[in-house]
Amino acid sequence: MEISRETLLGMYRKMLTIRRFEERAAELYAAGRMPGFVHLYVGEEAVATGVCASLTDRDFITSTHRGHGHVIAKGGKTELMMAELYGKATGYCKGKGGSMHIADVDLGILGANGIVGAGQPISVGAAFACKYRKTDAVAVCFFGDGASNRGTFHEAMNMASSFKLPVVFVCENNMYGISNYQKHHMNISDIADRAGAYGVPGVSVDGNDVIAVYEAASEAVARARRGDGPSIVECKTWRQRGHFEGDPAKYKDPEEQKAWLAKDPIPRIEAKLIELGMATQADLDRMRAKVNEEIEAAVKFAEDSPEPGDDELLTDVWAG
Repeated sequence: MEISRETLLGMYRKMLTIRRFEERAAELYAAGRMPGFVHLYVGEEAVATGVCASLTDRDFITSTHRGHGHVIAKGGKTELMMAELYGKATGYCKGKGGSMHIADVDLGILGANGIVGAGQPISVGAAFACKYRKTDAVAVCFFGDGASNRGTFHEAMNMASSFKLPVVFVCENNMYGISNYQKHHMNISDIADRAGAYGVPGVSVDGNDVIAVYEAASEAVARARRGDGPSIVECKTWRQRGHFEGDPAKYKDPEEQKAWLAKDPIPRIEAKLIELGMATQADLDRMRAKVNEEIEAAVKFAEDSPEPGDDELLTDVWAG
């Protein structure tokens, strides 16, 4: 697949934005300036970026508890995200949702979710709506290796395949379900192999190679869009930090951590851009500086924003 310079540089910028957003979130959380929990996406940037680069504004995604990268990759505004992490009234959910519940329906972001595997049936519902309305939109479901063991995964796969729905299941296999290593909670190496049980295609790719992710996702999205049904794209990657901020991740093998850090997706795409003659190091440095400015502006926006008032306590709350 031939990929344009514009697309590659756009993906690089998205990856930088995700990384810097997460780095600042880690620093601010450690400083006690953010309430609640944060589960960071550092090391997995190529997955969300490569997948969402194959989508349009009219397509849908469902996210996870580790969802900041998905939101940014789909076009979410970093200042509204940061404000939400701060619990401010200007945040995506008016400060009521926090890190694990960011949504922007106008962008097709149907929400992050603190419940493991909850996005799977939601994405199937969105895909059903796309087919029922006879649009050419598709839904993408992001989930982790641990969520592939949930009943929701198998129910969603069964319905999607039976109804031939336009949905792509993207497994972000970062090798750990919290602290449980993949080989300790399943008897297969490739989660994509589970696609065969439902009569749909499944492919496993290097999730730290944004080009490989983009190519696999583009094929799966095109298949869904033309009415050929669902598929699984498994992206093997690595979360560089703990399951949540505050988790020292002592359960990880230090040598394996070192090996995966050497496969960091951002230096890899930087080297590829230079190798292809699509950017110089000076070009990349300028882009990084612009991203840093954007994230610092997002932090300032969040810190300058007001707290929700007491009168907001019961607004947007469904009471039956």
